[in-house]
Amino acid sequence: LERQLLMQNQMRERQTAMQIAWTREFLKYFGTFFGLAAAGLTAGAIKKKNPGVLLPIVPLSFIFAYQYDMGYGTLLQRIKGEAENILDTESTLLELPKGPLTYEDLEKMRRSQSKFFIEK
Repeated sequence: LERQLLMQNQMRERQTAMQIAWTREFLKYFGTFFGLAAAGLTAGAIKKKNPGVLLPIVPLSFIFAYQYDMGYGTLLQRIKGEAENILDTESTLLELPKGPLTYEDLEKMRRSQSKFFIEK
């Protein structure tokens, strides 16, 4: 059982590392896009003398800030803290519908789905 728990934790850590690495890689591309878009929209706003052209920068900046916080900031620590809070104070939200799955429930489903199972 201890080996299984260690293996599950290793898999979770690797998946989290992959998620962070993916976010950091995405941020490079999105940061470039955001910079070019901001420069282009600013130039367009100056050329047309219309500040409304800059409006798309607002949602793009929120996306950029979120991705940066996920890749290099404290977002994961805040998420972890909130998850711990939910586990400690709101555990009823985590209950499965119809309660936890039991071996008997699994056997019932397996029997109902099996075409070759014969009841004795």
